[in-house]
Amino acid sequence: MAKEFTHMHTDGTVTMVDVGSKRESARVAVAGAVVEMNAATLDLLKRAALPKGDVMTTAKIAGIMAAKRTSELIPLCHPVALDYVDIRFAIHDDPPSVRLEAEARCTGRTGVEMEALVAAQMAAAAVYDMCKAVQKDMRITDVRLLRKSGGKSGEYLAP
Repeated sequence: MAKEFTHMHTDGTVTMVDVGSKRESARVAVAGAVVEMNAATLDLLKRAALPKGDVMTTAKIAGIMAAKRTSELIPLCHPVALDYVDIRFAIHDDPPSVRLEAEARCTGRTGVEMEALVAAQMAAAAVYDMCKAVQKDMRITDVRLLRKSGGKSGEYLAP
């Protein structure tokens, strides 16, 4: 049996998936990312002594704004009326890093995995941007979907 592609017609042209007949359900997705940095940069971040200012607030706003614009960035992605977006941070000394989680929620016919992933990536990029004056070789790693719920495919929890 040949696999049917959801975003492609039989003639190879792309299409946006029609979700009009799907039932609405509560959807939640959480994505994560890590910004690895050296101990000196992390110390400045913890002491709020970086030259660009408040890293976490700026990164939180960047992530929320990005989630709201996901359909403009990802081709064929449906615009989603988000009910909630949040970015949470955990600072780790060993190895020196900022771990973040982006959570997106909606009640709708399509999921919010892409919104959570885009939010996590942009929040991580904002952390990098706020710290780059003191360190250029930081790394953004481990971007992935951590969990999701709702919709036909149900629950997912990353191993």
